[in-house]
Formats: sequence, structure tokens, C-alpha cells
Amino acid sequence: MEPDATSTPAAVLTAAAVLRRNYMFRGLPEPTLRRIAALAGRKLYRKGSVIFSQGDSGDALYGVASGRVRISASGAGGREVFLNIMEPGDTFGEIAVMDGLPRTAGATALEHTTLIVLKRADFLGLVEREPKLAIHLLKLLCQRLRWTSELVEETAFLSGPARLAKRLLILAQLHGRPASGDGETLEMRISQAELAHFLGISRQIVNQHLGEWAKSGWVKLGRGRIVIADPAALERLIAQDATPSR
Repeated sequence: MEPDATSTPAAVLTAAAVLRRNYMFRGLPEPTLRRIAALAGRKLYRKGSVIFSQGDSGDALYGVASGRVRISASGAGGREVFLNIMEPGDTFGEIAVMDGLPRTAGATALEHTTLIVLKRADFLGLVEREPKLAIHLLKLLCQRLRWTSELVEETAFLSGPARLAKRLLILAQLHGRPASGDGETLEMRISQAELAHFLGISRQIVNQHLGEWAKSGWVKLGRGRIVIADPAALERLIAQDATPSR
């Protein structure tokens, strides 16, 4: 589907604002940020639009100015696994932009979304001239590698309930919003079906565990929303599962 040029979502961040909010660029000298922002174009996408697919050429780096983007990958048999959700201030697509190889995952707009777009040729030209930007990118790729390693360990060593608890806490840290004034309770806009796709398990299993945790007061469930009411309880569950039995 082609980008939607008919309407602009509310509260759209400028290219410079996206760069300042994102850890990939945060801390760079203001002149460098302005030069990066000057290279950025802008595209609008309708809800459900495919921004790029797994295997496409990595011709651009993207930043979310408004809306949300789902990052996902397909495995054997066409089974799709969700990897992340990008919100305003987040950037994505940097791996293929840096190495020039095909995209390792696909990106889809979860709602009407505005993206800033940095073309690969323009961006790499700036990287060659800005050593501090190159160092930032190295740090970013190292963090991505650590994140991937954690996913592998999670799949290999944790049981289903512990995997779900860990993913909930990670998503809450990245995308959660305070649900009360205590500073502990976090609310996320995510459905049980989306959680199942993140973990590669059935929605029924996710529903079963969340239902049990809701009865225990660990979480609160709403339509397309999950509130983590007792993060410490989920952390204890993960710790118990990761402790070798004797």
C-alpha cells in the first residue's frame, strides 16, 4: 500500500525532535543534529500499511514522528513473530542501512503514522564526515546485539510463563505509561494476540497466564490494554524460573 498523503496525524514530531529524543542521536552536537534533520524527508502511512518487508533492500533509516510501527519477522512456514513496537522518537531500519544487505525484518504501521526518512546514501555520507555519529551507531548496533542475545536466551532457558512475564516487563519499560501516581503501575496499549505473536505461542496460552495473574492482582486487563500492577511479582517469577533446581 502506498503512503497516505491525505491526512496528517496530530502531534507530529519534527525531524529534529525525533533525533533529539532518540538515544541513537541524543547527545550529538546541535550542528550535527541539524545536518541530519536537513537530510530527512517525510512520509505518511495509513493503518496497516507495509513500510518495508523482510528481505527488501535497506535503502533508508526511519524515525517515528507520530503513530506506531510494528517490527516483525517471518520464519519457516510463514509464521510471523513480533519483535518490537516503535513509537514517536524511536528509529528503526538502521542495520540494513549500515551494511547494505536485505532487511532482517518487516515494518507495518499500526495506526496512521508519520515517519521521517533518511536515505542510505545521504546518511552514510554524513557518517563518513561525522566521527561522533559513527561512534553513536556502533553503540546502537552493540545494544541491538545484546537485545538479540537476550531473546535467544529467553527462548532457550525460560518457561512459557517466565517468557511472557519478561516480555511484558521489557515492553512496559520501552512503551509503558504511568497508570497511577505511585510510579510503579504501568499501562501498555497491546492486545493479547499481539503478545502471542511476540512470543510465538498461542493466544489461548497468553490468555490463561494473564487471567491467573489478574486474579492474583499482578496485572489488570482491558480491551487492547494491559496494566502491570505488581512488577515485582513478575520479576520474582522470572528469577525463580531462571534459578537452577538442586
